Amino acid sequence: MPRAPRAYWKGFLRLSLVSIGVQIYNAVESKAEIAFRQIHKPSGRRVNYEKVVQGIGKVENADIAKGYEVDADTYVLLEPEEIDAIKLESKRTIDLVQFVDAKEIDYRYFERPYFIVPADEMAAEGYVVIREALRRTGKVGLAQVTIGGREWLVAVAPLEDGLVMELLRYAEELRDPADYFDEVPSAKPDKEMVELAVQLIEKKSARFDPGKFQDHYASALRELVQDKLKGRKIIAPREEARPTGTNVVDLMEALKRSVRQSAPAAKPKSARGGKKRA
Repeated sequence: MPRAPRAYWKGFLRLSLVSIGVQIYNAVESKAEIAFRQIHKPSGRRVNYEKVVQGIGKVENADIAKGYEVDADTYVLLEPEEIDAIKLESKRTIDLVQFVDAKEIDYRYFERPYFIVPADEMAAEGYVVIREALRRTGKVGLAQVTIGGREWLVAVAPLEDGLVMELLRYAEELRDPADYFDEVPSAKPDKEMVELAVQLIEKKSARFDPGKFQDHYASALRELVQDKLKGRKIIAPREEARPTGTNVVDLMEALKRSVRQSAPAAKPKSARGGKKRA
């Protein structure tokens, strides 16, 4: 896919005293092809929303400012130039301040990937040096960068011929698993059932190929839209009754049948997209 014509962010990538110009491009493309709109059923026209103030009515965009709520209905208004005046080095520089093994980063921290590319030919040499040093050491660089109105923790890692920067969540953004797993039974599971589950997993194991998976919901929505356009009557399918539970005997039998009936996972046609994230 061709690079986007405009960079999402421009600045510098710094390793100690080495600083090179870089540009950042979004590494993710939204594939949501179907977007619902709210429609007024009697007229079939789209519902629009206006910006209004209680007791005043509709307001113009020029009269709207950003406000930080300090108390109920009490706000500190901030002008765009005041926000822009905040001096943070991370607004212009990705400073690699620490390096860790890639496998040390819990996948729950990953937020969104971006491509980092050299800004020009002069930056290319330093860019390649940093990329190869990260690849040889098996490390990812940690830094902070201001993007989209907030300062992010980021991880920079080699990816094919370039560098990828992954936005990371901060530690305080993650919920404590113990708050949700406290009621999970602590007793050890039946050894035979675990062994059957292991066999089932091994039979279904394959190399990661995201290209094998498709958004079936989006496809079904497109088919539904086409059917409606053709005037076909839509009939909801009968849903299968959900199981209310299972005892140990049922679980054991279900595992045994699954192992007997499961075919090995199909081998992917290619290894595209199979690289690990930072």
